[in-house]
Amino acid sequence: MEDAHADAVLDIYRRGIDGGEATFETEPPTWERFAASRLPDHRFVAVDADGRVLGWVACSPVSQRGVYVGVVEHSVYVHPDARGRGLGKTLLRVLIDSTEAAGIWTIQSGIFPENTTSLAVHGAVGFRVVGTRERLGRQHGRWRDVVLVERRSPAIR
Repeated sequence: MEDAHADAVLDIYRRGIDGGEATFETEPPTWERFAASRLPDHRFVAVDADGRVLGWVACSPVSQRGVYVGVVEHSVYVHPDARGRGLGKTLLRVLIDSTEAAGIWTIQSGIFPENTTSLAVHGAVGFRVVGTRERLGRQHGRWRDVVLVERRSPAIR
């Protein structure tokens, strides 16, 4: 993922926000804020033959404390027109490969329970459900639960 992908990445993010089942966020951040908060070596886009961005995955450290240096939180988004092609799985596999190569041992995320597609995609690439945080936050006036998922690297012990 490079600066040249900024508009497309943020557009896909906005579409996820607008769908109401991807995030508590109400607006995508500026590209500067987005890029600054994601690890540059672990941000990827999926593009078609014409170079159009179809989806993206990126991760952020969960803490600045040294003990958590190998734990990241990630997001994966696919353009609505590109769903059903396996891009989410592909993007997650690329993220898994890059994080394992860097010594990162845990990738985690929070997913709304209603986002059954995302839960299934994560399960298909080795994520497990850790638990559910009930009524974690309010979105558009209603409380939302969040399912915590993680993937622990079998390669890093």
